[in-house]
Amino acid sequence: MNAMSTTGLSSNLAANLPLASATQARPELDPASCWQAVDSRDRRFDGRLFAGIATTGIYCRSICPVSFGHQINVRWFHSAKAAEAAGFRPCKRCRPDTSPGSAAWFGTLTVVSRALTLISQGALDDGSLERLADRVGIGTRHLRRLFDQHLGVSPLKIARSHRLQVAKNLILDTKCGAAEIASRAGFKSIRQFNHSVRATFGQSPTEIRSLHRVPEAAGRETGIVVHLPYRAPFDWSSLYEFLKARATPGVEAIDGHSYRRTIEIDGRAGTIEVWHEADRARVSMRVILPSCDCLMEVVGRVRRMFDLEADPVHIDQHLAQDARLAKMLAERPGLRVPGAWDGFELAVRAVLGERLTVAGAPVLAERLVLAFGQPVRTEVRELSHLFPRPQILAEANLTDLGVPADKAETICSLAHAVAEGKVSFNSSKSRKDTHSWLHAHPSLNQGIASYIAMRAFGEPDAFPHTDRGLRQALAIRGRPISDAKLLLMFNKFRPWRAYTAMHFSAAMQKTGDQIGERAEIRGKDARVAGSSMNSARKGRYKTGKSLSFKMEGARS
Repeated sequence: MNAMSTTGLSSNLAANLPLASATQARPELDPASCWQAVDSRDRRFDGRLFAGIATTGIYCRSICPVSFGHQINVRWFHSAKAAEAAGFRPCKRCRPDTSPGSAAWFGTLTVVSRALTLISQGALDDGSLERLADRVGIGTRHLRRLFDQHLGVSPLKIARSHRLQVAKNLILDTKCGAAEIASRAGFKSIRQFNHSVRATFGQSPTEIRSLHRVPEAAGRETGIVVHLPYRAPFDWSSLYEFLKARATPGVEAIDGHSYRRTIEIDGRAGTIEVWHEADRARVSMRVILPSCDCLMEVVGRVRRMFDLEADPVHIDQHLAQDARLAKMLAERPGLRVPGAWDGFELAVRAVLGERLTVAGAPVLAERLVLAFGQPVRTEVRELSHLFPRPQILAEANLTDLGVPADKAETICSLAHAVAEGKVSFNSSKSRKDTHSWLHAHPSLNQGIASYIAMRAFGEPDAFPHTDRGLRQALAIRGRPISDAKLLLMFNKFRPWRAYTAMHFSAAMQKTGDQIGERAEIRGKDARVAGSSMNSARKGRYKTGKSLSFKMEGARS
């Protein structure tokens, strides 16, 4: 078996270290890291590596339930086409020709998305699920199965929630009468309309309109609710605290153990609310949008954001091989790697100073949102704006807001690249080009690019090795460890280095070790902004003692 290279699986899979140019051949996959991915059956690797079994002549996906046999008989490929070109035929059990990214894989998502579009157009206003199934070309039972698999709710429940959302908007935003609203929202009769509104909001349509707002007590009842299961254990509290410390004012609101934020899909603004239901091993989400045809995209983003695809049992078993890390695993079982709703938004925050161990500069982020974000009306007072679009920031003068000149230039260049389509955070097919652009930018080091890959793309092996907080936490005899040595020390944790980094970051927060860099960033931003922030220059956070963890195999 080949020795594990320093680039590891995530580099080979276009994840976090500098990638070869388009004219260079793709690097060979590292067998040791590939076997770790196969053992985990982690769906994030599905479609990104394929195993060709020499003894049978077939090739399989990484999640295939059939044993691959002896390791010496297995060859690894980047794509199904490469495996077929080498003479292997597809496995009939896991069907690698239908893996993520293939036309067949997009087929089921397309069916659900098409059904959602038809529902938003009123296809279920008559309650005929059979007719909807006929229009998308499948049976009624299979349609229910796909909705349950991807959304956790039935088509009829989504249709009902959509009708109520439309009705609420018409009640508040128009002067239409009850009969017209009932007809336009898809209700069969005024009686059904009045009953549904009262049962959901606790008031009649007339009472809601007279108050010109939905009562707070009934606010949670609007929108479409979907349920997203996960594999236990699930450390919701650590995930919640991480997102809370890095929330963008005006865009995100985290209170009462639920996460809320504004969203924009295809030019349509809305909000989401996410909360944890531990007794049912699932995360539930309420989506408020003008229509439900983009619900699948919202679900996909939230699943990545809350790392719901991870198998914590397998990951923890691999990481527990290190004695020091085993103690952290016992304290925080099921720790997840927080994702991001929008990769561009995260990249901007990273440029402003956000890191794995540093919350960043919320003051600058808030100014940026208030100055260039689109105002929206929501039911949550703290949610007032959408995050600025790339097209807006590409032409914005950010230095007037107190953003340092070098950071302002980096944000503008990033916004230009996204607006022109050179960089995209929303497509798995564009990951390689995006990684290459980030690593090639002179103002973005590998650590920042890895932090973006870890959260924006959900790369389980991305490792922000230049993070000052991690280097301090792993200090040897009080001396911060070098970037190169930190990479070497974390080799044995592939392909789960992102989870290792999260455990050390969480351990630092528990000991109260707030990195001095956070105060330095705020102080620098305050000095640039002017006299209104002069008090921040005088304040300094004292850097606490490092955790002084000595990883197994590290030499002093």
